[in-house]
Amino acid sequence: MERRRVRLPHGVRRWLTFWRRSTQARVVVSTVLLSAVVAGAVGWYLLRETRDGLLDSRVQTVVAEAASETREADEDLAAVEVRDRDVADQLRDLADPIIERGETRDFAVVVAGPVDDERPLDQSLASYTSGLDPGASVPASLRTRMADVGAPPGWTYTTIERRGADDGRPAVVVGSQVRLPADGRTYAIYLLYPLDDEQRTLDLVTSSLLTAAILLVLLVAGVTWLVTRQVVTPVRLARQVAERLAAGHLQERLVVRGEDDLARLATSFNQMATNLQRQIRQLEELSRVQRRFVSDVSHELRTPLTTVRMAGDVLHDARDRFDPGTARAAELLQTELDRFETLLADLLEISRFDAGAAVLDLEDVNLGDVVRRVVDSTRPLADQRGVSVAIEDPGVAVLAEADTRRVERIVRNLVTNAIDHAAVGGRDPGIVVRLAADADASAVAVRDYGVGLEPGESAMVFNRFWRSDPARARTSGGTGLGLSIALEDTHLHGGWLQAWGRPGAGAQFRLTLPRRAGFALRRSPLPLQPEDAPEPGEPVRAPAAPTTPGRR
Repeated sequence: MERRRVRLPHGVRRWLTFWRRSTQARVVVSTVLLSAVVAGAVGWYLLRETRDGLLDSRVQTVVAEAASETREADEDLAAVEVRDRDVADQLRDLADPIIERGETRDFAVVVAGPVDDERPLDQSLASYTSGLDPGASVPASLRTRMADVGAPPGWTYTTIERRGADDGRPAVVVGSQVRLPADGRTYAIYLLYPLDDEQRTLDLVTSSLLTAAILLVLLVAGVTWLVTRQVVTPVRLARQVAERLAAGHLQERLVVRGEDDLARLATSFNQMATNLQRQIRQLEELSRVQRRFVSDVSHELRTPLTTVRMAGDVLHDARDRFDPGTARAAELLQTELDRFETLLADLLEISRFDAGAAVLDLEDVNLGDVVRRVVDSTRPLADQRGVSVAIEDPGVAVLAEADTRRVERIVRNLVTNAIDHAAVGGRDPGIVVRLAADADASAVAVRDYGVGLEPGESAMVFNRFWRSDPARARTSGGTGLGLSIALEDTHLHGGWLQAWGRPGAGAQFRLTLPRRAGFALRRSPLPLQPEDAPEPGEPVRAPAAPTTPGRR
């Protein structure tokens, strides 16, 4: 199943491109994130320590104050006559003074009991601060602890809940026990001290730390931006100068300021650019001299070659009157003169490519017609080698905007090269030429089933005068420049010329041209590796012969 490619919005793609290309942005963002993490960790630690310190101090204070209230209640109860009061009155006399002090000093009070009575706190005999919800304000854990007669005082955190209120106040509740003389039973006193001051202090510390953290992160971001700018700006200038040098502006240099490492780097860069400029100019001069030499030699050789050609033609026409040795020499002279003329023509063409003087004469070309003309013209050579050439007709016109003469030369070089290397006997056809086209490109592939190419030779095969087997004879009279010129012609069209081969499995050369001149190729209508290519270790199978009439 083909995976669908998700296309990101333009703004996201621009931001990702900026992120990949900007070292300064990555350094600043990374530093800000790390600073935020460090500031958050330090702030969390400080808040925890501040909270623990405030709560510990508050707990110590309220426990001491609750102990004082409990002692005062015990002293008041010890002075009460048992027979003078009943239980309810005595409990109310105990609770009312504490409740009044709580309203003055901002703490809530719950007096309830007896503790050994298993009834809920709301249903027990109790007195409490007005408006307080005792059942919701006193935690069950503390009530359970106070249910044991003689239990020591205890405390815990809670929330003061008032009837009809939506939210409570954080508080510390301290529980202790007193014995009521009226009935001799034990009752619990719960004192609830709110933590409003501590909460306000903690909120203030939190906001201060948050503000300080934000300012610190912004300060770190600004400092990082300034520091990285001092380092990145010279690097960006060096990149810009390097791009201009690569574009051919060899006089570009960096401005050197100061004596630090970046200034020394700029000095070294300028020295490197100067040396490169000197060497490039030397190479350009040598190349110019070489091109001039090749062009001059090629032109100067044409006059003596013409004279030798005329003499050779006379000798070749009169070879029937010579003895066998002299007649054979006249034939060899004629053959080598043909090859020499081809070599001179190729050298002139190469010199035009090297000088940048090659131009295109563009027109709409049907590559199928070109292939058929080439196959017809090379059939005598193929018959001489005992190799058949077949064309797979795609059934449609394979068109391209190209130079007919140069494209025909490319295809002829590919076909004659395939004839030179195709296997002889036992395979029909020995060479298959395929054509295909799509909306953007047209392609021609020449497939042979000969010796093939060793690994790495598919790139070297286009080098000038390179031969895969130096001992192998050239039956087509080639000069060793044909594929090099074909590659230059292809590049002049903005196309691709690629080779595939495997030892013993033959080779395939693929020419791909854009349908319109100037179009950038992205894919070829034909695969570079042929469909009948065997897997490594698999024996080579003979292909089925195409059925194009009259093209075998």
